[in-house]
Amino acid sequence: MTPEQLKAVSEESLDSDKAEDIRIIDLKGQTAIADYMIVATGTSARHVAALAEKLRDRLKAMGVQEIRIEGMDLCNWVILDAGDVVVHLFRPEVRDFYNIEKMWKMDMAGERQHSTRPVA
Repeated sequence: MTPEQLKAVSEESLDSDKAEDIRIIDLKGQTAIADYMIVATGTSARHVAALAEKLRDRLKAMGVQEIRIEGMDLCNWVILDAGDVVVHLFRPEVRDFYNIEKMWKMDMAGERQHSTRPVA
């Protein structure tokens, strides 16, 4: 899969599983860790775990084999690393606390935001 396809599948998976405030951050040219970072919020630890597990399963079904997941023990902040795409899944208060979008100092005009549901 190309990085763009991987990003699209990840975004579609998160959206279909009702992740909130999904943000796609284009990292190309900024870091070698990935081409895209996706940040999304789950409504609870259980929801965050389900988002991560379903995304992993969908990516594996599409042939992506190298997927690493960290943070499943508490599910406050789960990171799914699929190579060209890194997905950060948070409970709402944890996302507010860490505010990783600001850490990357993204220009909101250059960032694609996709949110179909309001954040609780």
